Amino acid sequence: MEQAAHLGIDLEIVQRASDLRGFHVQPRRWVIERTLGRLMHHRRLARDYETHPHRSAAGVQLAAINLVTRRLTHETTTNWRGG
Repeated sequence: MEQAAHLGIDLEIVQRASDLRGFHVQPRRWVIERTLGRLMHHRRLARDYETHPHRSAAGVQLAAINLVTRRLTHETTTNWRGG
């Protein structure tokens, strides 16, 4: 939490309700799951190949740029998963 505050990020920790059993949807978790799913479509990000954090960050940035440019151009290209 201190690191998030230092970076100016609002961090909210959502605790699971103790009286609920089984699956329960957590608020806004789908946003994170969707983002991670989109990043995993890029082969290099599917495994931890990089030894330096700045290279991993650059890979995530390139993946995001790729996603945005495909949305802007309405281009559908095949990826390594065949989709």
